[in-house]
Amino acid sequence: MRTKWALAAVLAAVALLLWWLFRDADPAEVWGHLRAGDALLLAVSALVALAGFGARAARWRYFLAPVQQASPFSSRFAAVAVGFMANNLLPSGRAGEPGRAYAYSRMEPVSFTAALATLVVERLLDGLVIFTLLFAAIVSPGFPAEELPDDLVAAMRGSAAVLAVALAGALLVVAFPVRSLRVAARLIARLPPGRIAAGLERVMEGVVKGLASMRGWRLMLPALAWTFCVWLLQSVSFWFGFMAFDIRLSFAAALLTNAVVAFAAALPATPGYVGTLQAAVSVALVQVYGVAPEPALACAVGWHIVNLPPITVLGLWYTRRLGISLRDFRGRGTGTGGASEGGAVQ
Repeated sequence: MRTKWALAAVLAAVALLLWWLFRDADPAEVWGHLRAGDALLLAVSALVALAGFGARAARWRYFLAPVQQASPFSSRFAAVAVGFMANNLLPSGRAGEPGRAYAYSRMEPVSFTAALATLVVERLLDGLVIFTLLFAAIVSPGFPAEELPDDLVAAMRGSAAVLAVALAGALLVVAFPVRSLRVAARLIARLPPGRIAAGLERVMEGVVKGLASMRGWRLMLPALAWTFCVWLLQSVSFWFGFMAFDIRLSFAAALLTNAVVAFAAALPATPGYVGTLQAAVSVALVQVYGVAPEPALACAVGWHIVNLPPITVLGLWYTRRLGISLRDFRGRGTGTGGASEGGAVQ
């Protein structure tokens, strides 16, 4: 019964999002733009996005290094594909990270918990790079600041700058965990004694211990470089999507669109981000850059149609090869202690 209610809620959310998206657009015109889209450019967009998943697998090597010195790329890519497949198909939209960690623990002698812990650092770097690229888009010469309310532009730039600084601080915590703990302890000592101070100290100790495995800049610098590669490839994929529907905007617009989509994906989402992605692209293109709703929606729908199946099919193929099912990802809180009968993916 609970599953039926969850499915009904998901379908209702998708329907509401789609209604909101198409309320000011002509569906026939959107369909016309979809039919007129450049299939070759969309195919290039899909290939670039797929390369981004390869970059994610390459980056994961540095997060896994403290627990596995030589992690095979094939296993990392397989786990990444499984994780994104889980996000695309399961109702929660949040099964990808535990699913990815579980799949990797089935292939390699790394526990589910250890694999999942590496994704905490990954999310921090993702946030840092996304905000950096967002700030670059906002301060770029092509940003339509003069066409937006001054208060909105100032708020966007101020928020991006503040959040980028906050995430840069988080990166310093990752790079220098012991020193960060000392600094935090000094700051907490200045607070009045009580539950808040004690709670902050426990939280800080837990975070720092979890991040200490990255061992400073030796692993952080290449991981950061690969993170820029991941998100730049995603932005290039969006840019090809723009061109496929004759939306002539600068690459900075693709950076901003990518950032808005990433923010939307961080919220509770529908499976495969259906509706969520279209809403985010619409906000970036229509509200910020003044693109007409119909080509913007056609771009969002067309980009999604060509980019969702490849990684989903790959994830399903790896899932079948590992002998696991989608049920294994639901409610997963503990994993195997190491490699199991699934074996390594060649």
